[in-house]
Amino acid sequence: MDSQVLVALALSLVGGLSTSIGALFVILNHAPNLKMLGLLQGFAAGLMLSISFLDLAHNALNSIGFLKGNLWFFAGVLFFAFVVSFIPEPTVVARTDENNRQKDDDGSGKDLMRKHRRQVLFSGIITAIVTGISLHNFPEGMAVFLGSIKGLRVGLNLALAIALHNIPEGVAVALPIYFATESKWQAFKLATLSGFAEPLGVIIVAYLFPSSLDPEILEGLLGAVGGVMAFLTLHEMLPLAFDYAGQKQAVKAVFLGMAFMSASLYFLEISLPKEMSL
Repeated sequence: MDSQVLVALALSLVGGLSTSIGALFVILNHAPNLKMLGLLQGFAAGLMLSISFLDLAHNALNSIGFLKGNLWFFAGVLFFAFVVSFIPEPTVVARTDENNRQKDDDGSGKDLMRKHRRQVLFSGIITAIVTGISLHNFPEGMAVFLGSIKGLRVGLNLALAIALHNIPEGVAVALPIYFATESKWQAFKLATLSGFAEPLGVIIVAYLFPSSLDPEILEGLLGAVGGVMAFLTLHEMLPLAFDYAGQKQAVKAVFLGMAFMSASLYFLEISLPKEMSL
């Protein structure tokens, strides 16, 4: 297997398996710290925005021209908008209070609770399928693969941003399953499995796009990846960050993420060998 594909697979595994961290938030606590998740989402949103506009879109505009660069960028926006219109992003829901589960001891109350648990379990399994096995995470695997073809710097930064984004996604999968089954293992297992969609996306895209792509097409595709990342950030990550952490704290986290990514772009640029960087 091509070394670039192996690098992309390794990076996508890091990003995909960060859903396991989200599962740990659930099984180690009675309720996840939503404010912390919101701050992580805000920080990841800053990383994504910095990558999208200051790196991927910027390089596409400079390499293939203003018109073509914009066409590729908005093609990525439209593509991911089409994907999410059919595959909704899971959201983190608050657990039912433990006391409410025990306050009704009669048979009807137990039957109602069992029915409620079945409904919640079903929603959790559907969330896991939607998040992991469906096409929702494939564009993220595609982004890491194309970024790795361009250079280790791009692939590494994309993997970092996606990994932070996937932590709340792991919570969204694990939380209803843990509530319904009271099984930490089931919650952790399904949340972890949902993350394998990203390396699967890398494998599929690796067969669709050769590693020796025409430079202009590669720049265009990376511009489209910038559009995908921008849409993901503005449509999903920022609203969640505002909901969980509050607008002021989330905005601070966004700019902190942008500053962190700008610094990482600079230090990776000066530290990596020329053949591994942009």
